[in-house]
Amino acid sequence: MSRKVYVIGAGLAGVEAVHQLNKYGIDTVLYEMRPSVMTEAHKTNLFAELVCSNSFKSYEPGSIDALLKHEMQMLDSIILKFAYKHKTPAGKALAVDRSLFSKDITDHVQSLEHVHVIREEIKKIPDDEIIIIATGPLTSNALAQDIKTLIGNDMLHFYDAISPIIITDSIDLSMVWFGSRYQENRDYINCPMTEQQYKDFVNLILRARSVEPEAFEDVKYFEGCLPVEVMAKRGTDVLKHGPMKPFGLIMPDGKSPYAVVQLRRENKQGTLYNIVGFQTKLKYSEQMRVFRMIPGLEHAEFARYGSIHRNSFINAPIVLDRFLRVRNKPSVFIAGQLAGVEGYMESSAAGIFAGINASRIIRGLEPFAMPEHTAMGALINYITDPAHQPFQPMNINFGLFTDINGLKKDEKRIFIIKRAQSYIHNLVNDVMIAPVKSYF
Repeated sequence: MSRKVYVIGAGLAGVEAVHQLNKYGIDTVLYEMRPSVMTEAHKTNLFAELVCSNSFKSYEPGSIDALLKHEMQMLDSIILKFAYKHKTPAGKALAVDRSLFSKDITDHVQSLEHVHVIREEIKKIPDDEIIIIATGPLTSNALAQDIKTLIGNDMLHFYDAISPIIITDSIDLSMVWFGSRYQENRDYINCPMTEQQYKDFVNLILRARSVEPEAFEDVKYFEGCLPVEVMAKRGTDVLKHGPMKPFGLIMPDGKSPYAVVQLRRENKQGTLYNIVGFQTKLKYSEQMRVFRMIPGLEHAEFARYGSIHRNSFINAPIVLDRFLRVRNKPSVFIAGQLAGVEGYMESSAAGIFAGINASRIIRGLEPFAMPEHTAMGALINYITDPAHQPFQPMNINFGLFTDINGLKKDEKRIFIIKRAQSYIHNLVNDVMIAPVKSYF
């Protein structure tokens, strides 16, 4: 086996893995098939392209998402570094200008001393090398077939949908107001609805035409990213308690709206806004008709319509060990969404973990397992535990910590966070990774 590592896929997980390997001077070959072979969701040839939302979720202290970010920061996340560099206003969520973010990461990775980038599709996993497969949920058909052969069972899948993006100049600002929940800042555009407007809007969604799956497709959605039309079918009030919830929002006249559609800035210039939580599989013509019923969006111009794509993942509890290696071929790691984690930060975290362990093997060290009391460890423990069948992708959440008894909800969360922070600080010393300065 050579002292070279092959990383397949330049998404969030692949970029994180490459960064970790480069820190130790390990020669790395990074394969990215775009632009010669594109996916149904990607639009550019840039590394770490964000195809869905531009949000990396909350960085509010006390939240599980902030805990995961803290752990990633301690392990020198390159994704977080560039995310904070290109941060756009989004309240307590870490949202980025996705174009600047991906371009900067691409330039950085291509400039790394020990990284050789090859722009071509890998159809077959190389033999007798250390491999990190980080091709994500849109893995090419040829490589997916080879992965099936390697792991000995079929790939699993679910369907994911993307929210539309609106050109700011086309929004009627006289119908909306700027603000965030509990009046903490003015980062969101809020489109209020009365009770009758809300009911009419839901009925319009229910009658709208969607892109129908092919007859052979078994459509399963990830519960954390349901299309708005699927949510609407689950009950009249589901959207009101989901992406259209009015809680904590006060209009300029001092009243509370019945329901609200929020728009979040898509770029630093504020020329684009995405419709928060409005991932959809409605036909483009129907999106124009239905979403223009939202107050303030009557003349909305769409920079991008919502869409739907199929996401593939492996049955990780059966296939992977606790180091994210394929059980029947330990020289192969699988990281990112392909491994069954769901979310930008979760995918990036898995890339960090795989990159560190691949570097340890190259350096003649044993791989290490993330402590299950950390957010990263709890997530990896979940996706690699054979008891978790049938398996579906998982976000980071407090429910992954199952060893806490006798504490109330808030006490439990405080305890989990403090304990995890202690473990990750000790881990930094154990794996000889120098702490880095805060990005927060």
